[in-house]
Amino acid sequence: MKITELPDIFTKALPVLEEINNNGFEAYFVGGSVRDLLLGRHIHDIDIATSAYPEEIKNIFKKTIDTGIQHGTVTVLQGNESYEITTFRTESGYQDFRRPDHVTFVQNLSEDLKRRDFTINALAMDTEGNIIDHFNGLEDLQRHKIKAVGKAENRFHEDALRMMRAVRFMSQLEFDLDPLTRKAIEDNHELLAKISVERIRDEFVKMGIGPGSREAFQVFLDTGLAEHVPGFAGKNDALAIFPKLNFAPSTEANLWALMIILLKIPDDKIAHFMRMWKNSNALERQVASTVEFFDLISAQDPTNYDLFKVNVATIASAIDLAHILGQPINGQALIDRYEALPIKENSDLVINGSFLLKNGIPAGPQVGEILEKIKEKIVEGELANEQKEISQFLTETINHE
Repeated sequence: MKITELPDIFTKALPVLEEINNNGFEAYFVGGSVRDLLLGRHIHDIDIATSAYPEEIKNIFKKTIDTGIQHGTVTVLQGNESYEITTFRTESGYQDFRRPDHVTFVQNLSEDLKRRDFTINALAMDTEGNIIDHFNGLEDLQRHKIKAVGKAENRFHEDALRMMRAVRFMSQLEFDLDPLTRKAIEDNHELLAKISVERIRDEFVKMGIGPGSREAFQVFLDTGLAEHVPGFAGKNDALAIFPKLNFAPSTEANLWALMIILLKIPDDKIAHFMRMWKNSNALERQVASTVEFFDLISAQDPTNYDLFKVNVATIASAIDLAHILGQPINGQALIDRYEALPIKENSDLVINGSFLLKNGIPAGPQVGEILEKIKEKIVEGELANEQKEISQFLTETINHE
């Protein structure tokens, strides 16, 4: 198979491969970029594999960075671009089920491709656009199959994260999982416990928000992988709702919010759950706010002040969650009500604490309490956001007290 018209991301890199070839070595585009080229998907970056050793690459190009030279990877700086170039290699001795104990450089492309995870990722392309396929990756692309290169059990013992990558690719590409590859995951799912949460988290998020996430999530549950991630052990019944949803979440924040709702995690345990997954503080706050507002609109019609206390992104996320879970929420009405609020931010208020002090409110906690009361009355339409009217309200408040 030959590709006659290459996207710019490849044509920009061609001089790098040609320079390696001109110095007597082989060089190929490899892996996910070749796969995505054949699928017509957006290509984020490219990887280059070569028969040249790292020191030879450094001799060929003027500007290089020793990115991972012990594993054969050198970054070449060419113009405004940078390219990771890795020497053909084999790997052995995966004692931690993640990283090889030994890397051996080889001169054979096929040996290098043999160590890769799935057949659709074991494709290569030369400078002429010829596709090199030693493991029937092209056929599996056509069949929409995720299939391990060689013996699946060996691939998962080399890197147990590949089991999560399998369900992630199922979701992102909307492919099926090869039966033998699936069986190998079922037989070796406990190895996932050896992998860091951070790495699992990245694959889980990609799986959870991909177009094929419901089918992939079912395999994630059925193969036992869910038993080895934070907070999911023994919760298959609760999580089994996910594959039955009308549609899946499209954002990372809503994926986590949905997990919290399905697992019935109480508000005071949300932070702990998010931290177990090594999520950022900012994401934790965003998710907690979304879940809180979702709970509110699920139970009652929110007041204008309820809408004011959250931002429009939180409202939209909670509405999305309601729709995902099949709840009859009039989302557009909530958005319209929010847009019609006379103020949407604290900074929109025409007064501040100093104004209250000048109008006879004594310093102390009462200042903050009255400010909140004023904001509530303004957003509920009971008070205009004008200093004169607010002064009158303060006078009445003082006299009443």
